[in-house]
Order: sequence, then structure tokens, then C-alpha cells
Amino acid sequence: MKIKLIHLKSFYLLLIFVIFAFQTSAQPMKDPPAFVLVHGAFHGSWCWQKVSKQLRADGDLVYTPTLSGLGEHQNTLNSKVDLNTHITDIVNLILAEDLHNVILVGHSYAGAVIAGVADLIPERLSKLVFLDAMLMKNGQSALDVSPKDIRENFIKSAMQFDKGLSLPFLSAEFFGITDAHDVTWVNERLTNQPFRTFTQPLVLKHPYGNQLPLTYIACTNPELRAIKPFAEETKTSKDWKYLELKTGHDAMITMPAELARMLESLK
Repeated sequence: MKIKLIHLKSFYLLLIFVIFAFQTSAQPMKDPPAFVLVHGAFHGSWCWQKVSKQLRADGDLVYTPTLSGLGEHQNTLNSKVDLNTHITDIVNLILAEDLHNVILVGHSYAGAVIAGVADLIPERLSKLVFLDAMLMKNGQSALDVSPKDIRENFIKSAMQFDKGLSLPFLSAEFFGITDAHDVTWVNERLTNQPFRTFTQPLVLKHPYGNQLPLTYIACTNPELRAIKPFAEETKTSKDWKYLELKTGHDAMITMPAELARMLESLK
């Protein structure tokens, strides 16, 4: 009888173990974080090389898409490329790669891009990170939120260059890059910006950020005059996590290791 009780007890323990194992395996596993790093105006995926290398070395999944009409896709520039095109670029990437739990990072102009992506597919995202980015609200364009003199200069430059098809790229020094090697490297890769991406308003159907956690990383040495108001807005807002890097606008070039560590701290 005692032996039978021992066998029965062992049977029940085994049964409990099997049930527990089945329940555990049946529960959906959360996808590991995936970084999608979206470059700003005039740039391309190339600008993230040092940051993506560091993140991947630490085991992170990283995507650095190039937006239509820019970088290695400059040959696709045409009059139909606008802000919605760039938003669709990123939505399509996330869906095609079947990404979930995405930490979506937007630099500069791409603040509008990632806000648009979040409005469409928030279920694929875990966080929005605005790297020294422009913050366009619903109905605003990049030109709308730019200082008047910069806005007028951009319009004049685009019209004189190719009748408003594109905005001629600015130099690396404008983006806070001072190292001679980096200046040369960046200037060789900058491309003209499709101008409609600056004139088309951002259209949002949901509250800004669509309920996702918002982080703003300000580049403060030196600060870009056109970007400073957005950093100040987030610094004093309870809706934002605010961080700083004491470097120029192109932190992915000038402080890549520090930026990579900061991004990883947000996982």
C-alpha cells in the first residue's frame, strides 16, 4: 500500500509539472526590444553606423532605414515624396519585418515621422524617443514650427534650386560637427531633402504619441536655435522623460557611444 501511495504521489507531481509546463508554453512570449532608428533631414541610414554597431555588439536588434528620396535612395526623389511617404516607409518596414516591442527613435525632422507612425500602428511600438527632434502637432508642418527667418530662407532656397522639388542640404558644421574627419565624411553623404516633407502638415487622428511613453533627448552643446523650443517644452512637461547630451545636433556622429548607452537605458 505504501508503495502504491508513493507511485500515486509521483504521478500527481508529474501531472502538475506537465500542466504547468503547458500553461507556460501557451502564454505568448514578449518580443525582445527592437530599435528602429530614423534619420533626420538631409541624412540617411549611414549616420547611425557607429550607434547601430554599438547596439548590435550589445545584442540588440537594430534597423536603420533610409527614407525615400534621401541617402542611397536619392534616385527616388520626385514631386510626390512627402511626409506621408516617409511615415509609410517606416510603417512598411515594421510590418514587413514583423517587428513588435519597437523602440522608435526619430532624429530632428523625423520627430514628425515617428509621431505619424505611432498614430497608425501603436500596438507595434513600446516607446517613442525624440532625439533633438522637431515636435509638430496635428496640422503643423516642419516649416510651420520653424523660426520665420529660417522658414523664409528654406522656401527661397528650394525655389531657386529646383523650383521647390528639394531643399539643398546644409553643411555638417550646421549640425554641430567640428571634427575635420567627421565633417568631410558627413558632407560627402548629405543629400537634398524632398521639399514637400517640410511643407505637408502632420495629420494625427489620436492624441500626440498615441498613449506611448515619450522620451526627449536634447543636444545642448551647441543647441540649434530652431530645436531649442521643443527641448524646453518637454523639459518642463510631466508627459515626457527628458534627457540631455552635451554635444551638437548630430549626436549619433559626435557622441555615438554615449547615445547608444542612453538608448539602451530606455529598454
